[in-house]
Amino acid sequence: MAERRRFFVDTIGETAELIGEEFEHAKNVLRLGVGDEVVLLDNSGKEYTAVAAAVEKKKILFNVVREELGTREAASDVLLLFGYLKNADKNEFIVQKAVELGVKRIGVFSSEYSSAYMNPNKLERLNKVSKEAAKQCLRSVAPEVVYYDTLEKTLETAAEYENKLFACEFADKSDQDIRALRGSVAIVIGSEGGFSRQEEELAREKGFASVTLGKRILRAETAAVALTSVVMFVLGELGEDKGANA
Repeated sequence: MAERRRFFVDTIGETAELIGEEFEHAKNVLRLGVGDEVVLLDNSGKEYTAVAAAVEKKKILFNVVREELGTREAASDVLLLFGYLKNADKNEFIVQKAVELGVKRIGVFSSEYSSAYMNPNKLERLNKVSKEAAKQCLRSVAPEVVYYDTLEKTLETAAEYENKLFACEFADKSDQDIRALRGSVAIVIGSEGGFSRQEEELAREKGFASVTLGKRILRAETAAVALTSVVMFVLGELGEDKGANA
């Protein structure tokens, strides 16, 4: 049996409305009609089975028939913060893979050696990628992608995390054993230009441990996915069913 189509909506009660781009896709591409069953999501961690009751010019009306807690969310709280890259496709790649791996929060930032600039349209696009990735991998929550215009603001958003990892290409050794991670984890990855020595010192002051990813210098997008994957594996989120914790 094919998976039911999944859509994010703003508000769900006994009924719900599908509007905007989600509506256009549902009506014109998927050809949804009255009686079709879908799963609606509102970023609460719940999943709502709903049946199309009416297809109108600019919206589809659904009757909600069942509500249940999603089972695909990671139990571990992992935050990924990465330097905004010049190539839009690479930023989208990082967001997509972070969502698939189970990251709960995502931030992009500008730092000393950044050479790319964020704008509202680019940020909106990254959030759309997050939603599409969440639907594809059957998550119930699409992490919001947030932009920070300085590294200091970026680091401060991780203040409450138990483990703080700062990927640094000029670190001789890791200050924290990644294999021993337990609890919440914040990961910071730089842009194409990497970090300055002053930025590494700022990260240390904020409680981050510099970590090395080995002898080879990785591209920024490779480093983001590689380190996130390792962290998720160590926390038991890959290859082991830890259950949902929405």
